[in-house]
Amino acid sequence: MDTFPYLAQSAFPLVWILVLAIGAFLRARRARSRQEALEIWQRWWAIGAFGIGSLWMTVAFLVIPDAMAAAIGFERTPFMVEIAFANLGLAVMGFRAASASARERITIGLGGGMFLWGAAIGHVHQWFANGNHFPGNTGGVIVNDILVPAVMIALAVRSRRLAADPRPIAA
Repeated sequence: MDTFPYLAQSAFPLVWILVLAIGAFLRARRARSRQEALEIWQRWWAIGAFGIGSLWMTVAFLVIPDAMAAAIGFERTPFMVEIAFANLGLAVMGFRAASASARERITIGLGGGMFLWGAAIGHVHQWFANGNHFPGNTGGVIVNDILVPAVMIALAVRSRRLAADPRPIAA
């Protein structure tokens, strides 16, 4: 196995997190309050990680199913279409979360978490039980599956707490 292509494929899901983190960081530097900065992070996270990341998975599973099957170490099956549409549901929830309340974002994070955390458990099981070390089964995809909903929930919980105490950011 050639190391660089493996690492590049394995790390690819982290692109969405990296790009949105850079964008949110740069945009939030101009925020006038902690609440405004947190809102920026939540919107970027919702659109980037949940929305665009999940939409990418939808398109990939529908348009290049053979490449996706090879990346995850399985044969192509009709189940991949179900995965594509489950990701489409996550994308819709992510785009909705961009303008949602903190309570709705918690619910969206929990709903997405049920699918993504279950997927992470499946990836880890395949990794250890069957030795599946394919780049689409280990590495970035597991990190992504765990962090996307967890961060959505954490940011929304923090937002609810800050709503009662909107102190300005220190200069």
